[in-house]
Amino acid sequence: MSGFSHQWLALREPVDLRARNAAVREAFVSALKQRQAQLQRPLTLLDLGSGTGASARALSPHLPFPHRWRLAEFDPALVAIAQDLTLPSDVPVEVVEADLADGVPPGLLDGVDAVTTSAFLDLVSSDWLDRLATDLARARLPFLAMLTYDGRLSVSPPHPFDETVRAAMNTHQRGDKGFGPALGPEAADHAARTFAAAGFKITEGQSDWQARSDETGFQEMLLDGWITAAREMGVDQEGLAGFSAAHRKALAEKRLTSHVGHRDMAALID
Repeated sequence: MSGFSHQWLALREPVDLRARNAAVREAFVSALKQRQAQLQRPLTLLDLGSGTGASARALSPHLPFPHRWRLAEFDPALVAIAQDLTLPSDVPVEVVEADLADGVPPGLLDGVDAVTTSAFLDLVSSDWLDRLATDLARARLPFLAMLTYDGRLSVSPPHPFDETVRAAMNTHQRGDKGFGPALGPEAADHAARTFAAAGFKITEGQSDWQARSDETGFQEMLLDGWITAAREMGVDQEGLAGFSAAHRKALAEKRLTSHVGHRDMAALID
């Protein structure tokens, strides 16, 4: 199963926070408010591929009702960090080390009222996502998928090799990340179709990264990832060297900005 370093997750969290789509979030929160009013008890939210708990940190301030979190993460190092997650004292957190490679393990949905995930659906296969939609439809659980990569990326100032790197990156994203052949940039569209077909009402919106010129640590790791992916895809090395040199120069001079396309989706069911 493909993992991410704590350093990368920490650098991207403020960029993620700015990107998250407020309208999509509010559609999800509104449905949960109705559910909590009907049940008259705290709601349990399950976050899949939770990393260090960024989804819970981002969403809890917007949940105006009693709730608790169950965080499911495979990487033991990230699980250990998530154990120290700080939320308001009245929001309990349970962290579960869970292997999601073959889908949501039996029992993980027990007692759950809603499911969330961030930056995860583009890593999974179509079969994996289809099983998730079936499982959540059967359990009548609302779902919020945030920050799903959709294949768009650009940098400023631009370079002639940018499009070659973008295409290579998107091909690389379709490789197996531990969940079967990844959907990569097709994940957001596939998720919307699949959940709609399973009986969910879909609310979507863009949640693009807009990295600022002063976010040099984040953009350096972003560039490193693009360059590694492009190299593995066998692009022209001279062109890639020019791409790297130009953008690293702009980064050092704090002139570089990056735009990476993502989508948020709320899938709601009665």
